[in-house]
Amino acid sequence: MEDKIFTPAQVADRLQVAEKTVYRWLDSGKLKGVKLGRLWRIREEKLEEFLQKNTPE
Repeated sequence: MEDKIFTPAQVADRLQVAEKTVYRWLDSGKLKGVKLGRLWRIREEKLEEFLQKNTPE
């Protein structure tokens, strides 16, 4: 099974928020990602967890 991996720009586009907002979520730990040097990458499963925790029911 292959994990999908997104850039902050792809996450911002998908959620229709500013890219800066995604970086704030990553820096605060609200959204889990992996930092490779200066670049962030977000696994699809971590994005789904973030959405489940932060979506009003």
